[in-house]
Amino acid sequence: MAGIYIHIPFCKQACHYCDFHFSTSLKKKEELIGCLKRELVLRKEELQGEQIETIYFGGGTPSILTVEEINDLIATVYLHYEVVDQPEVTLEANPDDLDLETIKRLSMSKVNRLSIGVQSFDESDLQMMNRAHNATEAIDCLRHATQYFDNISIDLIYGIPDLSNAQWLDNIQRVLDLGIPHISCYALTVEERTALNKLIQKGVIPSPKEEVAHQHFMLLIETLKANGYIHYELSNFAKPGYYSKNNSAYWLGKKYLGIGPSAHSFDGIHRSWNVANNTLYIKAIEEGNQPREIETLTVDDRYNEYIMTGLRTIWGVDITRVTREMGAKYGCYLEKESARFIADGLMHREGEVLTITDQGKFLSDGIASNLFWVDLK
Repeated sequence: MAGIYIHIPFCKQACHYCDFHFSTSLKKKEELIGCLKRELVLRKEELQGEQIETIYFGGGTPSILTVEEINDLIATVYLHYEVVDQPEVTLEANPDDLDLETIKRLSMSKVNRLSIGVQSFDESDLQMMNRAHNATEAIDCLRHATQYFDNISIDLIYGIPDLSNAQWLDNIQRVLDLGIPHISCYALTVEERTALNKLIQKGVIPSPKEEVAHQHFMLLIETLKANGYIHYELSNFAKPGYYSKNNSAYWLGKKYLGIGPSAHSFDGIHRSWNVANNTLYIKAIEEGNQPREIETLTVDDRYNEYIMTGLRTIWGVDITRVTREMGAKYGCYLEKESARFIADGLMHREGEVLTITDQGKFLSDGIASNLFWVDLK
């Protein structure tokens, strides 16, 4: 099984915290959509023999496309790839793009999962982040979406400056009240080349505090577990049966094809990424070229990636698998280095499988980096 990710590099406006590749100019939208279709054809041999289990529209803001444009891209996938009978087809969307009529039309397409970027139900938070929607639009959008879609995910951001524990719990409660089955939550991070970083440096916005983010994270885990959600990946919670198949494939090391500017691909041995420039991407595709760089992963790379992704999930990392696929020295190293984290209550071992405990989850990236294989030679 494999997946296809399609990057739509357009947004109405730039969120202050975002450092993804996108453009707020739609002048080249029609050209770029044509090139996405051409790239799908150019690269179809890469997944020959694989069935497509997931199609994911990410961005940017994919909901900036018309339903017809989305359907056209999906049809291109079906024409050139072998797709399973009931694939998971996800569309990332912003609330201001999803009016009732659009939701109805999407429900009649092959899109069967919506990932809606709400981020917060607090008006001041939305303004600080420079989101294009307001809190009322977010709630209206979700109410309409739940009438026509069963599989819905919502994004929320915690650790926002001046966001109290009570306000954060109110954000979570609103999602619970709406019956949303999947929640993705991320700590507000300050990336160097963002408006948020500049505003913090100028003193306009206070810097996020790690201790506040930690409090919010622990409240999130406690509240969602009490309401029947499974914390199946560090940033993702779902009711049973609602795990994201697309994201789970990334964490479990399945193959995926990334289409569009800045999109990444993985075939198990090689990782590649397209140029993060709309003009250069269009030029290359129109000339029949593939505008990407390719990296062949070493055994060290594959071990480190497995540790990083596996420890973020409930499936953890398997010492036996490490030994079998990467060699005995890696398995022995993992077993030895993980012992101290087990002793400290930050990791748990059951048989040959290592997982992060609730106590260790906020520190999971740091724990993983301490388990990385570093060739000192």
